[in-house]
Amino acid sequence: MSPRRRDRPIRSRLIGLLLVPLFSLIALWAVTAGVAIGDSLSLRTYNTLWSTLRRPADSLIVDMQAERLTTARYLASQRTDDRDIMVLQRQRTDRTRDKLRTLALSADSRSATTPAMRTQVDEMLAGLGRIDEIRAEIDEGLSERLRAIETYNLVSDSIYRMHYSLALIDDIPIYQQSRVVISLGYAKELLTREQALEAAAGASGLTDEERKLFTQLVGNRRFLIDQALPELDAGLRQLHVNLITTPLYQRLRLQEEQIIEAPRLSARTQRVWQSTSDDLAESFQKAQTEAAALLAERAAPIADSILRRAVLVGGFGLLAVVASILISLRVGGRLARELADLREAALDLANKRLPGVLVKLKRGDDVDLATEAPPLQTEGGTAEIQDVGRAFSTVQETAVEAAIGQARLQRGVSQVFLNLARRSQTLLHRQRTQLHGMQRHATDPDMLEELFRLDHLTTRMRRHAEGLIILSGNAPGRAWRKPIPMYDVVRGAAAEVEDYARVNVLPMEDHGLDGAAVADVIHLIAELIENATVFSPPHTTVSVRGEIVGMGFAVEIEDRGLGMTNERLAELNERLANPPEFDLADTDRMGLFVVARLATRRDIRVTLRPSPYGGTTAIVLIPSVLMVGPKDPDLARLAAGEVTPEDIILASLQRGPQENENTGEEDRK
Repeated sequence: MSPRRRDRPIRSRLIGLLLVPLFSLIALWAVTAGVAIGDSLSLRTYNTLWSTLRRPADSLIVDMQAERLTTARYLASQRTDDRDIMVLQRQRTDRTRDKLRTLALSADSRSATTPAMRTQVDEMLAGLGRIDEIRAEIDEGLSERLRAIETYNLVSDSIYRMHYSLALIDDIPIYQQSRVVISLGYAKELLTREQALEAAAGASGLTDEERKLFTQLVGNRRFLIDQALPELDAGLRQLHVNLITTPLYQRLRLQEEQIIEAPRLSARTQRVWQSTSDDLAESFQKAQTEAAALLAERAAPIADSILRRAVLVGGFGLLAVVASILISLRVGGRLARELADLREAALDLANKRLPGVLVKLKRGDDVDLATEAPPLQTEGGTAEIQDVGRAFSTVQETAVEAAIGQARLQRGVSQVFLNLARRSQTLLHRQRTQLHGMQRHATDPDMLEELFRLDHLTTRMRRHAEGLIILSGNAPGRAWRKPIPMYDVVRGAAAEVEDYARVNVLPMEDHGLDGAAVADVIHLIAELIENATVFSPPHTTVSVRGEIVGMGFAVEIEDRGLGMTNERLAELNERLANPPEFDLADTDRMGLFVVARLATRRDIRVTLRPSPYGGTTAIVLIPSVLMVGPKDPDLARLAAGEVTPEDIILASLQRGPQENENTGEEDRK
């Protein structure tokens, strides 16, 4: 069976029940405040991202576009002056690349980016190494012009992918505008790729593959511009609308159409194209720079606004959460107090009131139901708890009434026991008196033996009658004025047992027992001896021995029966030490109940324990206050040999029954 769980108080359960929705409310508040504050902090990191990644990356893109263009011109002309220009541009690109790498790997940059952003940054930094590879191929004359241009394009694409990764928050308008601006910047990148293709072609004109790529670049650039402009807000849109509505942009579109239709252009047309595209690329870059600066300026005020709003909303939410917690704890505490009051009242009823009523009823006192069992009083206004309190009051009243009825019944039964026992005791006393007279006049041995058997049977009947008196809560009528030797007391007890012939009483020291306790001790030992004879085989003997010990006189009654289990011995020892109320339904161990009653009355300790022979040993410890030393007159005469133990017992028995006769008659009247 699984171990019982530890009980918890109702207050903890109520608080737990109330805290579940409160924790949900706190979690909701924390998530809401966290999202708002997170958005604010994300906007505040915009400036960090701009200064450590976006701006140096834009500078690198500009230098790479210039390097790609100078490289294309060098590949087309193979002239020394074009090579010198290309080398100078490479140096500028290297400086910009080193600066970008340093800033991208700085602590501020790494802390401002998410893991996904850092992955794109690392890929972008790794892609920058392709620049050195294509340069080496160009210097050794191993790279075609289209391969060189496409390699630079791949590096630029990795930078733009990094740009897009820095603007992945969809629900913040400034990031949405930032992505659109990045798209327009990519449109400018496509324009510079057109420049590089045309410059690389030179006088030879575009090949079919280059012409196809040029056509794709023109279409993609126009699509990006047409798609991005409607998504910009008014201020940012106007910067780019002013650009694409100029005559310069329209001239660029016409020249692009001419290049697509006639890949080979005249020298003059090429110069016009390069001039127009350079001016327009510069205008695009200027618009990009102004748009990025404008977004950076907007980020901080928007972040402050969101943070203020988050603090406001979070503050009100926190106040609401605290108020909810206080109200819930107050309501839960009030309910817990009501239940605790009801619990205390119920425990007081179970542990004090009802046991007190039962004690009074056992003593025979009159019990006032209104005084002893008033209704339970509980504070609070919870209807269910009040109903439970009233139910407990009803149960209390019913229990007290039942206890009163049970006590009356018990007293009635005890009175019946007492009346029957007293009448039987009187008749048995008369019967024994007649038997003693018949024994004195009988001369026939067989008749005398039958009379002795009848006398022994009468003695046993008297003991059973006294048992009824003891069960009724009264004391038997027999009493002795003078002490009786313990050896004779034990022999007298053995004589009241049916199988007295199986009882072996061993000699004992010359100590006497106070006469007032003789009847109770004889009855107590007789009950134990009879149990020993009944629960042991007929061919075995029961040994009885006694001796003076430190705390009084100990009598041991040992049988050689089957014995009892340790659990059963522990149960019987508990009943002997603390006798319960007599239950009419429990008659199996009525003798032990009588023993317990007598032991309690005389402060005698009775203990059962296993016998070395397999049976049970009963130890009766009679306290010293009930013992009389050998200096008692009767005991002294016994020690001097002036009288025999039978003379003392007979004299005592003759005095005792006369008193019993009178007591029995008075009880019967």
